[in-house]
Amino acid sequence: MRDLKRLQYFEDLLQSANNDLVREAKAQGRICAAYLCENTPEPLFNLGNCFGVRLFAPNTGSMDIATYYMTNLLCETVRAILERAVEGGYNFADCLIAPDGCTMMNRCAENMELLHAMEGNEKFFYEHMEIPFKADDNGAELMALQCRNHILKPLSEVYGIDVSDEAIRKAVAVHNRVCGLIRALGEFRKEEKPRITGYEFAVLTLATYVCPKDLLIEKLEETLEEVKTREPDDKKYRARLVVVGSEMDDVEYIRLIEECGAYVCADRYCFGSFPGRDPIVLTEDRDALTQVCEHYVYHGQCPRQMNMEKVYGRKEYVAKLAKEFRADGVIYNQVKFCDPWAYERLTGTTALREDFGYPVLSVDRPYNIRSSEGQMRTRVQAFIESIEIKKLQK
Repeated sequence: MRDLKRLQYFEDLLQSANNDLVREAKAQGRICAAYLCENTPEPLFNLGNCFGVRLFAPNTGSMDIATYYMTNLLCETVRAILERAVEGGYNFADCLIAPDGCTMMNRCAENMELLHAMEGNEKFFYEHMEIPFKADDNGAELMALQCRNHILKPLSEVYGIDVSDEAIRKAVAVHNRVCGLIRALGEFRKEEKPRITGYEFAVLTLATYVCPKDLLIEKLEETLEEVKTREPDDKKYRARLVVVGSEMDDVEYIRLIEECGAYVCADRYCFGSFPGRDPIVLTEDRDALTQVCEHYVYHGQCPRQMNMEKVYGRKEYVAKLAKEFRADGVIYNQVKFCDPWAYERLTGTTALREDFGYPVLSVDRPYNIRSSEGQMRTRVQAFIESIEIKKLQK
């Protein structure tokens, strides 16, 4: 297929947390709210003159400083982010809002605060949120309370951001517009001869997390129109795979899988489109904040949620994606030393194999896939070959 006209543009945005669109928004005098974790409601960072950016650390190399403060037994994602913060890579941010998604994320945010690693202006503030373990009414109430106290209140008091119900509804409308574009692009992955690669889709989706959303819409719309008339390659992929797992902001991992001859037809990982790009449905009879928080609590697929219906539901969710996108197998992955996803990977791998009958490759991977590219390529190639053998046997 011909390269997407804007692919290089989107790829360049992923080379730095302080990318061109972040700098453009800052030059306009807008406030940047940096945040961690998929469990924090994104629209609440995009109110009024504020825009949200989820922190990531592209092109990570050494993590020696972060390892000194956090030991080498903690998740590579949070160590990479702390390392980048100490290097000054996030000094464009005007605040950091961190939920207790896991203990390691807490340690990361606490070290940033203790080391004054992100204080780019004199008004900079840190907020630490408590988020629920269960998807129920109490959990939704807790989420709403925490969002009021640790997102809306400080943004309003420190930077004068409009946090009204009307402002939240406007932010949700922009959020839904971006989600609709990503969903429309993702639908092409269901085709027998897809008009968009899994790598291209991963690039576009990741950009929506790390850039001001409103500044992306025009380029996403243009790309969607381009894909609609794009001529697909006349080739058959060796296998169609769903990639499932923890924090995954390294699109090179998806490229590696597809270079082995597979097609990544669906994604269920942090920074992915499922469920992160589900539209948020609001009604007029209840306040917007409550409905946004309910959406994140009830639609979330994070292993932090430990009520049994969510534990079993996460495996059913992956199986449903695999069926919908006609996948031949599933790659369950976790970033190295991620505790919540270590347990989820074990139970998920077992359930998808035994209860749903899908071949599963279970791996832990480094934050930057380039550090073990050869080993991962070998494992993916062997997995694809095993799927091909099973097809022949049938």
